[in-house]
Amino acid sequence: MFSARYVDTDVERARWRFTANYRVVKNLQVGVEFNATIGEISPLATLFVVSETKHRPALFFGTSSDRIGSPEGTQSYYATTSKYLPSTGTTGYFSLNYSEWDDGINIPFGFTQEISQGFAARYMYDGERSHALVDHYRDSLGISLMWVWLEEFGVAFHGGF
Repeated sequence: MFSARYVDTDVERARWRFTANYRVVKNLQVGVEFNATIGEISPLATLFVVSETKHRPALFFGTSSDRIGSPEGTQSYYATTSKYLPSTGTTGYFSLNYSEWDDGINIPFGFTQEISQGFAARYMYDGERSHALVDHYRDSLGISLMWVWLEEFGVAFHGGF
């Protein structure tokens, strides 16, 4: 998987971000994040502990750089559960997140609502601030229009192969 993101902000670390992830085995994904404006490279990892089923949510643990706008070198470590509700076309998630920036726990959450074939709206709370996105995806490629902090606009491209 890969992604590239641009946010129209004065916060240099948040402006350009590129990620690449590789699924090592079925339940382990590792990767790297590159914050181009400041030349920072940081690790990404996700361990999928429980797969989602019709009656059970998914559970996974991971690490990534701390939230958008965080200082250089800060990581977060999280446990996240998520569940898709087919009757509503909604996916929700909830995390317990240790933030090096906050030096403590915060509670990110959010949901994605399918709008129509290939389109979805997403609301995210990162433990400190809110973000809204509109996603368009087709097969393994997608584009997201972002409203970061409900103040700054951005765009992200993502895909897999």
